[in-house]
Amino acid sequence: MFRKILIANRGEIAVRIIRACKEMGIKTVAVYSTADRESLHVKYADQSICIGPPLSAKSYLNISSIISAAEITDSEAIHPGYGFLSENANFAEICENCGIKFIGPTSVNMNLLGNKRNARKLVRSLGIPVLPGSDDTGNDEEDIKKAAEYIGYPLILKASMGGGGRGIKMVLTPAHLSQAYHQARQEAQSFFGDKDVYLEKYCENPKHIEFQVLADRHGNAIYLGERDCSIQRRHQKLIEESPSVSVKSSARKKMGELVLKVVKEINYVNAATFEFLLDENDDFYFMEVNTRVQVEHPVTEFVTNTDIIKEQIRIANGDRLKIKQDDIKIKGHSIELRINAENPVNFKPSPGLITFYNKPGGLNVRVDDFIYCGCNVQPFYDSLIAKLIVHDTNRLGAINKAKNALNEFRIEGIETNIPFLKRILNDSDYVSGRVDIGYVQRFIER
Repeated sequence: MFRKILIANRGEIAVRIIRACKEMGIKTVAVYSTADRESLHVKYADQSICIGPPLSAKSYLNISSIISAAEITDSEAIHPGYGFLSENANFAEICENCGIKFIGPTSVNMNLLGNKRNARKLVRSLGIPVLPGSDDTGNDEEDIKKAAEYIGYPLILKASMGGGGRGIKMVLTPAHLSQAYHQARQEAQSFFGDKDVYLEKYCENPKHIEFQVLADRHGNAIYLGERDCSIQRRHQKLIEESPSVSVKSSARKKMGELVLKVVKEINYVNAATFEFLLDENDDFYFMEVNTRVQVEHPVTEFVTNTDIIKEQIRIANGDRLKIKQDDIKIKGHSIELRINAENPVNFKPSPGLITFYNKPGGLNVRVDDFIYCGCNVQPFYDSLIAKLIVHDTNRLGAINKAKNALNEFRIEGIETNIPFLKRILNDSDYVSGRVDIGYVQRFIER
């Protein structure tokens, strides 16, 4: 097993990885920007190295600084977490060339699946349904216009290398296409360094369903059920659940087997999440593959009793999966709520000093965070400051547990979205499961 792992990330996911490493007897190295000098992941790690100023481009996205930190500390492996460099095939390849294990898929895997246009082609060839799109056309404006006429409106423009809800533009009519095309390309270039975009037919009122996969280097692969991530605002998830109330066990098995077919076809290694839209007729349509651990991985951990971070580390170490597909049983129901530093009405970011902090407790109540009383929430990064995850024997029990936990959750000095999350948990449509990806916007507009 690895003796020392460097965590190329910050925030709650860095703390989460450090805890898993410590439980496995592995030394940890934290990297941090000057803004994060007093962050919890720096305090928890066995070693820490400053890799640059606050801006991510000069710190957490600075590949040379991160590789240098790994070499200086004799780190044998790097865990990228999510975001930042986690889906950067070039970074994974550099790690491979430097003799440092990348705790994630191979650079070849990433190149195959990281381009969402190419991923659509691949899964379609293996029998997974995809929405009509412009996969086989060019990328200039005229090609996009011709494809749009053929597919029909409404449409969605997506960045081929996109993720995290970035580089997505809705196109309702031909009159909107040109402006949306240029905006999507500009955003794609800004966030992902690649301005390629493609069209996809708009699916009205779908649910967002994703399947968690683990695969080792010896040809073994399993799926860990599904998560429902339909509660989202501007393509950013707010509440995630497992299992989904909309997915029958027969559909779970069918889609899980199709997903594993793709995994085995390309010899995929480590963790991945296959994301789908589920329409009103209960038909699945492939969206993309995330070649990393997800923010919402804890709900899957609760219902399957599987530590996904530890499994990632073991797989990267060359170990075989000890879990078989028949071992996976979905037990109870789990809900995750993202606690963001933002105004609960207008959602404006709310960085600043935390003057009081009390997190909830109780049986099967988990908080993944990186904040504490007296710490400063920085304005340079994502507004996610904590995740509340609960588990109970059924969905209603999990909702009630989440309500109680939110009532105990106290963060003062900054604003958070906790009041907004409370309102959702008390909404009859949410409680009854009548939600889709447009639910939050309709809820706000009431």
